[in-house]
Amino acid sequence: MSVQTGTKRKESGFGETVRVIFHALIIALVIRTFLFQPFNIPSGSMIPTLLVGDYLFVSKYSYGYTHYSLPFSPPLFSGRIIGRPVGRGDVVVFRLPKDDSTDYIKRVIGLPGDRIQIIHGVVNINGEPVKRERTVRDCVTDEDIVSPVNCYHETLPNGVSYITHGYSDDSYLENTEVFTVPPNDYFMMGDNRDNSSDSRIAPELGGVGYVPFVNLVGRAERVFFSVRGDDSPLAFWDWPWTLRLGRFLKSAH
Repeated sequence: MSVQTGTKRKESGFGETVRVIFHALIIALVIRTFLFQPFNIPSGSMIPTLLVGDYLFVSKYSYGYTHYSLPFSPPLFSGRIIGRPVGRGDVVVFRLPKDDSTDYIKRVIGLPGDRIQIIHGVVNINGEPVKRERTVRDCVTDEDIVSPVNCYHETLPNGVSYITHGYSDDSYLENTEVFTVPPNDYFMMGDNRDNSSDSRIAPELGGVGYVPFVNLVGRAERVFFSVRGDDSPLAFWDWPWTLRLGRFLKSAH
């Protein structure tokens, strides 16, 4: 009798462990699908707002849900459920229109119907130049940047402000044609203006082009972990030297 009781207890303990793990996985899946999903920054296109090696949470509920909100993005439905407005200046994770298996992160500059043009580095929205002021504060915040850069405090018409990086106001990315954003599409730009493949470049030329509303995955919210871009986040024995503690809990926009 004692042996049988021990066996039952072992079986009961194993079953309880399996149930706990199963419930934990379900909770994690629900959180990832409907609330927050972690992303990491692999490139410098959003410097100085986001650095290579930043890990951040993206809110999945900010703009509602599409099939891209689901793990592995199965095409179970079309369009967007519980859609919410996108704010100009939001930092957004989206699926690349020409390759919807790839995630990009950029800042929303143009809304549907806007006319966007960059003239000598100044963003013009519907014919009005966006306010920008030269600054040195928070200018170079990534150890990989060694060349001098021009930094500006840019403020959009709705009051959203941030710092941009650029090397020259005369480059082709800083002098563009007029882009008229189609209905239900958005115009995206990186804060690192001379090193960002974004809506200024057509998809057939290797850029992003306009981004449909349905491709938006979520809004970048907050950095939860950051390590120097050329170091592995798993190398915990190097953390005293590689962690960027000052970026923990920093706003991602």
